[in-house]
Amino acid sequence: MNRVLAHTGARYPIVQAPMGWIARTALASAVSRAGGLGIIETSSGETANCQAEITKMAALGLPFGVNLPIRFLSDDAMLQFVCKSGVRFVTTSAGSPAKFIRPLKDAGITVYHAVPTVDTALKCVDAGIDGLAVEGAEGGGFKNPEEVSTLVLLQAIRARVDVPMIAAGGICDGRGMAAAFALGAEAIQMGTRFVSCAESPVHANFKNAIVGARETGTWILNKKSSPCIRALKSERTKLIHTAGLMPPDSFKGIQSVYFDGDMEAAPALAGQSAGLIDSIKSAQEIIEQTVAEFFAIATRLGALGRAGSFG
Repeated sequence: MNRVLAHTGARYPIVQAPMGWIARTALASAVSRAGGLGIIETSSGETANCQAEITKMAALGLPFGVNLPIRFLSDDAMLQFVCKSGVRFVTTSAGSPAKFIRPLKDAGITVYHAVPTVDTALKCVDAGIDGLAVEGAEGGGFKNPEEVSTLVLLQAIRARVDVPMIAAGGICDGRGMAAAFALGAEAIQMGTRFVSCAESPVHANFKNAIVGARETGTWILNKKSSPCIRALKSERTKLIHTAGLMPPDSFKGIQSVYFDGDMEAAPALAGQSAGLIDSIKSAQEIIEQTVAEFFAIATRLGALGRAGSFG
């Protein structure tokens, strides 16, 4: 039994990342209808809007989850709302989940926490977390300045704990999914791939920038301060990369990037998997192709194992 599927109720172990402003009902419902698990964000800080999105998503009768980014929640309003909303699956991130686990689990909610290191994973397991979203440095958005790849992090955490893991960072297809499962994951999370999908609400300029990016098309920025991020290369991010520090108002124009297509208004958060994405596809196409590719690889490797041969 795949534990992530048991926890989420999704048909496939493919989770959509909780990108601020982007991960709302339009995208999450498309992912869930296609058999994955859509996630509603709350990191935008728009409490009323996010609560409305959770209510809207719940009314569709599809499996879905909610992300609670601890550091970005100004009070417990969102936590209390989620506990009373009927949501069954929550990911927490950006801070210690210790104070969140008990009220969420008392409400019958399964809780996974996003972790960038082995130490964080061990603390979460000790605190009673149900599972982990293991986020390697390849992923977009907010990152640990001490970069550890998904390849290494999955192995290091699986060697120490037995809770289910969702692999995140650098994954956008069935090849990445197969690799993650070989290293002990029971699901994958994709952000950049779904940001660039047909149902994503972001401007075409952002989607096309992802499609046009190479594997070297992102930078890790602001490593000597906080927050450390991974974003697409642009004139703006080149200045930040050269300076080594990010101005405090850097994200003031983030919605202009997302919805107006002004790619210089703020750092455009994206992962290294942008270099593997060559077209805009629907969420259903992405999920169906990922699953088919995963099983094709698993079948080939299974045949090698049964034959005791490397081919």
